[in-house]
Amino acid sequence: MEDTALQIRKIGNSVGVILPKELLARLNLKEGDKFYPVEHPDGSLRLSPFNPKHARTMEIARQVMHEYRDTFAALAK
Repeated sequence: MEDTALQIRKIGNSVGVILPKELLARLNLKEGDKFYPVEHPDGSLRLSPFNPKHARTMEIARQVMHEYRDTFAALAK
């Protein structure tokens, strides 16, 4: 896929990028799915079905649940 260039095209009143079916298959995406652009410090852009903000939120939630596990266990009784 490194040699594949994507082009921004007019789609109705908007612009968009048409993704080749091979790329959609590699990302395990289909029409209607969401994917996220992830910018890197070197200026590159990564498209991923993985949401880094959601992952960070879940990591914080795991930390809180671990820290207060005794409290949650008592509340669950």
